[in-house]
Amino acid sequence: MPAYKPHWSPEADYSSCPFFIRRMDTVGYFKPAVVPVAHLPLVGFIYVTSGEVLVDVDGTSFLCQPGQILLIPQQHPFAIRYYRYAVGYTGGFAPSVLPDSKPLRYLSAPLHQGFWFDEGAFIAELFNMLATSFEKGDSVFVEKGLDLLLSRIKPNLPATIPAAVTSFLDSVFDPGRMPGTIAFYAGQACVSENYLSRLVKQSTGRSVGAWIDIVRIQRAKRLLSSTSRSIIDIAAAVGVEDQSYFSRLFKKETGMTPSAFRKKMQG
Repeated sequence: MPAYKPHWSPEADYSSCPFFIRRMDTVGYFKPAVVPVAHLPLVGFIYVTSGEVLVDVDGTSFLCQPGQILLIPQQHPFAIRYYRYAVGYTGGFAPSVLPDSKPLRYLSAPLHQGFWFDEGAFIAELFNMLATSFEKGDSVFVEKGLDLLLSRIKPNLPATIPAAVTSFLDSVFDPGRMPGTIAFYAGQACVSENYLSRLVKQSTGRSVGAWIDIVRIQRAKRLLSSTSRSIIDIAAAVGVEDQSYFSRLFKKETGMTPSAFRKKMQG
């Protein structure tokens, strides 16, 4: 299956495009080495059906998770910081396709909204139909489908990630640093461990420990796939001194032992 990543090219010309959409399907955790910053002449959108995408808009971070849409106003600088098993849709629409009476025509700040349960399933199918119709050049359904989609979006206050959580995510995903402890990240953000733990859980749906384990496992996968280093050395390289614990953690997260994973990846 091809992997689609929601990179809007800064050089692309969308000025004559009233609407476009493409499918997003990223494999594993992906963080661009260079994060392109885009300024669209359209209202950009990202809708996630599974996985997650972390987006910066005007210096503010938004974590898009399943059932959530992020709308980005025209000409606002934004960049995708990372994707993690992200499946969904990205694209944009010209405000001119909306009547003057619609608030979204005059969107001036990012809008982050969630759709839950049956509504989320309906929105996901509507996006799928929009993408299929766009690919087939069915402008009639695209117009009606877009109108129906936008009618479900209600302007409200943006759901941003607190600065302490952004600092934590920046630090834990920094490729030049060994994954640390909760105490280390709390000290870095100048907050207590309990406060950081609550804040990260409330903002991202995952605990501090879960994020640290995600980074450890992703780095271990890379080392197992691309080097011949021993498993005990790889465990130490990702911050786990106990090889038995590392093997249990790796199997819990991937369903495979480190040795089995290496054998599979190296053929």
